[in-house]
Amino acid sequence: MTTPPSSRGARQQRHQVIVDHVLARGDATVAELVELTGVSLMTVHRDIAELADRGILRKYHGGVSAQPSMVFESSSDFRLHAHADEKRALAHAALPFVAPGMSVMLDDSTSALALARLLPEVGPLTVVTNYRLITEELRGAEGIRLICVGGEYSRTHDSWIGLPAMDMIGGISVDLSVLSTSAMTAGMTFHQEQEIVSIKRATRQAGATSLLLMDHSKVGRRALHQLEGVDSFDHVLLTGPVDGELVREMRELTDLRVVETE
Repeated sequence: MTTPPSSRGARQQRHQVIVDHVLARGDATVAELVELTGVSLMTVHRDIAELADRGILRKYHGGVSAQPSMVFESSSDFRLHAHADEKRALAHAALPFVAPGMSVMLDDSTSALALARLLPEVGPLTVVTNYRLITEELRGAEGIRLICVGGEYSRTHDSWIGLPAMDMIGGISVDLSVLSTSAMTAGMTFHQEQEIVSIKRATRQAGATSLLLMDHSKVGRRALHQLEGVDSFDHVLLTGPVDGELVREMRELTDLRVVETE
């Protein structure tokens, strides 16, 4: 039986309340979520199961956790809520790299999504992306020619990946490629998933100029797969606070700019 639209909307709002609560506190008990949402114990258990299946929260006996793991952080839904203010600051700092008439490729990062929301101010532009949320953001924007990269749809990342996406990106050349990733040290960037590494490498290589957007929580960390050396990116925008020695080492490799947040 199809769920009525009003019921779907109420469930989505309830899921949002649960996710925000758990992200703010790190974890929550089932009893706590029942009191928070005002619904039955059975309904909360169904909500938890759905959110866990989508990779947004991790379920344990008696509750849920948002203690990040590298796999957990792949979820688009999780990333949308993490460090949102810093991503907006990065987007505003990145906007001067974009000029009318340019072609820009945006990866499936929420930092790139924050920049996409500002691009109608610049147009006309050609924008290429494999991220569904960016296509939704720009599909009605005046002055934006939108090219969508297709392939295998990933529910976790809310984007198109796989060999068809790789082939399409490999056949495109743009003025600027903009991307982010999960982790970086002074000399190397990383991601936890091999197939995403391949897509991000292709995205970086498609741009005559490449721009990496990173919030400070990702710095000084490693993930399973090496993505690209920091020196592969023409420009890196990074929110503070960041260790001064690490900044010095990065500036020997690339144009690093530390972005202040309000």
